[in-house]
Amino acid sequence: MNKAQFLEKLDNSLKRLPSSEREDIIQDFYEHFEVGMSEGKSEQEIAKALGNPQQIGKEMVANYRLEQVEETATTGNVLRAVWAVIGLGFFNLVIVLGPFIALAAIVFSGWVGGLGFILTPILYVINVVIYPEIFTFYDLFFAIMLSGVGIFIAIGMYYVTRWLMKGFVKYLNFNVRMVKGGMGNA
Repeated sequence: MNKAQFLEKLDNSLKRLPSSEREDIIQDFYEHFEVGMSEGKSEQEIAKALGNPQQIGKEMVANYRLEQVEETATTGNVLRAVWAVIGLGFFNLVIVLGPFIALAAIVFSGWVGGLGFILTPILYVINVVIYPEIFTFYDLFFAIMLSGVGIFIAIGMYYVTRWLMKGFVKYLNFNVRMVKGGMGNA
């Protein structure tokens, strides 16, 4: 594979990156070829030494997505980072997707439980409107207490969600380092 073929394949595998990022990466690899050729190496030798351009592209996309998550940890950025890391290899499908689904289910159920408790007084009022003869102060105060518990759960889930996102990003970074260089890099 010569320089043009290598750079074209690399560019194709970087399509999901913004054009400025893509151009910087392509320029870096172009300089690798220039330096190697000035040292007397052929384009084929340089391309072989650099490795598979598709795999390099996947790693670059994964690194970019992880940097995005570290800057702003939104749900969309985390999902894009997860898919980018999964794209590094089939092995990652189990190693990354399994823990991600488990953590997402725990976080989702915590938020649903908190929201359910918060909405308890509204449901109680609706119940009293439909069946006015069942009104008791005990039920009203119990519904208000559950709402307070729900608020505490929601506050706790906010911090748990932030902590789990940071931890999962560290796990994704660890996984990318493992894919790149084995246990020595991790």
